[in-house]
Amino acid sequence: MNEILSSFILTSLAGLSTLIGYFVIFIKRDKNKIITFSLAFASAVMFTISLIDLLPSAFSYLDNFNFLFAILLIAFFFVLGVFISTFISAKVETENSSLKKVGIISMIAIILHNVPEGIITFMVSGVNLNLGIKLAIAISLHNIPEGISIAVPLYYATAKKLKTFMVVLISGCSEILGAIICYLFLQHFINDFLIGCVFALIGGIMVNISLTELLPEAFKYQNRKLLFLGLLIGSLVMIISYVIL
Repeated sequence: MNEILSSFILTSLAGLSTLIGYFVIFIKRDKNKIITFSLAFASAVMFTISLIDLLPSAFSYLDNFNFLFAILLIAFFFVLGVFISTFISAKVETENSSLKKVGIISMIAIILHNVPEGIITFMVSGVNLNLGIKLAIAISLHNIPEGISIAVPLYYATAKKLKTFMVVLISGCSEILGAIICYLFLQHFINDFLIGCVFALIGGIMVNISLTELLPEAFKYQNRKLLFLGLLIGSLVMIISYVIL
């Protein structure tokens, strides 16, 4: 029972760290500069997570299969993720507000990302608590900019702090949902093949949103220096956190 409780606590803390990104909206600076930097930063984080974490992890879970088969499988689910996020983007109606659309699409992508992440954090923590703690810290670090990717565009599109907070909270709680799903239904059925495919799928979704939603929106504010600074810092933060942890 203690192991289950510890797993739930770690998963919850990792998921709720998304809320830290919400508080960026309280920074009293030029609105356009905050949006440009925040979206570029979040774009770099999503892209980097996919390249140095999700896709390599997908391959590691599928390495028991033939090398070519594993690559083709990852490519298939990656492309499927791109198509899914493109479909979602086309279906989201946002009253002509591109910023609001970016926030909503980011929320959907992060929920899709957080549910399997919560499942894995819960499973790992139950087997090896020390490894679970390290995993939870790593996830917390990249959940903060994911919170930014939702909060900044949504707040500046709607000017509603409470609504923005609730949306970010729901996104963070999706990681807890993953832990609950794992505990109730999946812990005896999840296998390496399924996890590898899901990671590749989420990688495609996040790369597509990074390059077709977050980054183009950041470019609209015509501050190239701040945009590239956000991209650089976002990439470095993720690379350093993965090297350390």
